[in-house]
Parts: sequence; C-alpha cells; structure tokens
Amino acid sequence: MAVNLAPGSIVDIPAAQDAVALRKVFASLSAESCPRSYNFHMHTRHSDGQLVPEALAQQAIDLSLKGFAITDHHQITGNQAAQRYLKVQAAMGFVVPHLWTGTEITASLLDTEVHILGFAFDPEHCAIASYFTGSAPQGDRARAVNVVGAIQAAGGIAVLAHPARYRRSADELIPAAAMIGIDGVETFYAYNNPKPWTPSPKETQQVSQLQSQHQLLATCGTDTHGLNLLRRL
Repeated sequence: MAVNLAPGSIVDIPAAQDAVALRKVFASLSAESCPRSYNFHMHTRHSDGQLVPEALAQQAIDLSLKGFAITDHHQITGNQAAQRYLKVQAAMGFVVPHLWTGTEITASLLDTEVHILGFAFDPEHCAIASYFTGSAPQGDRARAVNVVGAIQAAGGIAVLAHPARYRRSADELIPAAAMIGIDGVETFYAYNNPKPWTPSPKETQQVSQLQSQHQLLATCGTDTHGLNLLRRL
C-alpha cells in the first residue's frame, strides 16, 4: 500500500494502517464527497471499463482527488498498474491522490446476485488472492458470507455495492448483509446516470437510514465504466 506524506511523495505502509485510514475517510463522507474529493467505485479495461489504468490515474490527479479506489471485477491488476503510474508521477514532483486497493466481487445474498466491494486489503493474502481470476466465483465461494470473510481476512473492508439496484430491496439486503458482518454500504450512488453526477435522493435517503440503523460505514462512487470519472457511462 502507499500513502502521501508530502506533496509529490508516496511511501509504502502496512495494509492494516491503510484500512484504518480508510475507515476514517468513510466515516467523514457526505453526499458532496463524490466525485470531486473521493471516488471509491471505478473500472478499467482490466475488467469492463473503457479507461486504461494510467489514464484513470491521470484523471484522478487532474481532478485533484484526495483518494480513490479502482474496483475492477475479480481483478487487481488494473489497481496495481495505476499504483505504479502514481509512484512515477510522485517521483517527478506531482501531487497525487492516495489509491487504496479495491475490487468488486459477485456474490449471493438471500439467493440474490449482489456485488461486494473490497477495499484496503492485502491482495497477496491467501484468503482473497483466489478471487482474482477475472471471473465470478462459483458455488460456496460465491456466498456473500464467504466473500465478506475473505476480504476481512485479508485485512480489508467489505461494502455492499449499490444496494438499491438488485432484485430484492435494500430493506431486505442491507440487514442481511449486516447479519453476516459486512462493514459498510455504498450509500451515495447515482442510479439513473444523471449529468452532472449526483447521488439519487430517494435511494440515498433509504440507504442512509438503513446504514445508520445497522451502524455501517458509508461509501460513495461513480461506478465509472466509461471515459470520464465524473460519470458512470
């Protein structure tokens, strides 16, 4: 993991400290935090996005983001490529945002396919490494309780992505996710791809109430798949 200590500098720090720092960031987020201060849901060509990791990282620099995560599906290589790019830019004296490790894993919760975001984990930990095959897990490995457990065993933070976008409602899924020990929910999310990007008011209110009720962390992200980090598509 890497963190900025001064403008234009990056040093490696233990994953455990990275997760602690990220929890503090999540605790401070509001509906205005994304997408111009933080962004914790983005994809590159290493899964189903259109941006190469280096171009995504450069946009993050250009936007003066404080921090972000690349959450390619069942993959970590895009995140690693972006991290290498940021280190080069920092060595050249540019101010770069902090990049946390991230991924998005397909899982089953209440017999419903959901997506679970993982952040600030050790990608080489044996519990999580087997999920980085580029394909959705199958069978018992796809059970949400096992996906959450794998992320947490690797020192990371597990978050239910876009909880109001599934076959079953957020009212059902968030309590179920809390029961299996999930850490947070993606509270601030734009469900209709608005321009400019802004969290959907109705869903945000619903998810915020459930997040608070179950004492979960709140995250935000654009879920970018296109060429602009300020939009989803």
